[in-house]
Amino acid sequence: MNLPHSWHLPVNKLASVFANTSATYKFYWFLAILELLEEGNVHIEKRKIFARIISRSWYTVNYFHVSFGKQDLIQDSVKAILKIENLKIHENRSIINSVLENTQNSETLKLLNHFDKNVPHWFISSWFSGNRNEIYSLSQNLDHGCIYRLEKDSIEINPIWISYLQLNSKILKDFCYWNLSLFLQKRNPNVPDIPNKISRTLTRNSLLKQTNEYWKLVFTELGSVDCIFTDKKLVFEEKKYALDHFIPHAFVSHDLIWNLIPIDKNFNSFKSDKLPLLDKHFDKFYALQKSAYEIVKNYNSKNKYLEEYLTIFPDLDGNSGFDYVRYKETIQPLITIASTNGFSYMKG
Repeated sequence: MNLPHSWHLPVNKLASVFANTSATYKFYWFLAILELLEEGNVHIEKRKIFARIISRSWYTVNYFHVSFGKQDLIQDSVKAILKIENLKIHENRSIINSVLENTQNSETLKLLNHFDKNVPHWFISSWFSGNRNEIYSLSQNLDHGCIYRLEKDSIEINPIWISYLQLNSKILKDFCYWNLSLFLQKRNPNVPDIPNKISRTLTRNSLLKQTNEYWKLVFTELGSVDCIFTDKKLVFEEKKYALDHFIPHAFVSHDLIWNLIPIDKNFNSFKSDKLPLLDKHFDKFYALQKSAYEIVKNYNSKNKYLEEYLTIFPDLDGNSGFDYVRYKETIQPLITIASTNGFSYMKG
């Protein structure tokens, strides 16, 4: 994926910024600048940029547990600020930005100011050679065509770049997300759906259709369903259940029916994104899923959700059927990888 061409700007220098990256700093720095520029900022406080770096990576680190690698301190800073500022994992980005732009907490300020040591001047090192002080000095002359001028506590976007950055903002963001995805995928080779875990907010899809078009049929046939975690009887009309992701949504990042089951609503709040214990919970999970599949198929063999099982059972209508071993062999490695990436298990 290439940057948009310009006859008048050294776009090649901007592209070369991302040629060699050992951390995510440059991607998040540039994404923050583009966002602030879209809001009409041309003279931008560094602290605002640092705040956006943290808020843009907030969910990726805290909710999705994606690893940034040992050399990257954004991940450590995000985790630390979560506790220092007493923020929530699901905190709105605008609130995170506001807190970080206004906090007087010395620990938080130290974490934010860490990014000032390298990121602002190394980002424009394609235009200038030299050490930090030399790059700061050379950037003062905007005639060099550099993307911004460096000041102690702020940057000033070069007027010749403003139109290009604003007009091509979406493409430039996609460029960053694409390359950031490739960077993080190398460090998380077994983690699914990396692109969505760095670019989207925490808006979750409603599971109402899965409830009404699939699980309601199961409730109707059986009368009630036993929660696999609490053994409580769940009745559709009483609505004391929630449709839950057996493997946490924060890891799989999808709502496929083979990972969804109704469980006790109160327990669902407690379970959150914790991992189930396979030795204790899988057999009940499998039995409920198998029963649900057979009921729905018997009621309507063309129910669209039945197709979602094909990702596990390609020959579902053939000889292999709803195979216990194959199901477990699909679930087990996902849970193991999720655990390695920081998801905790439920208590036994």
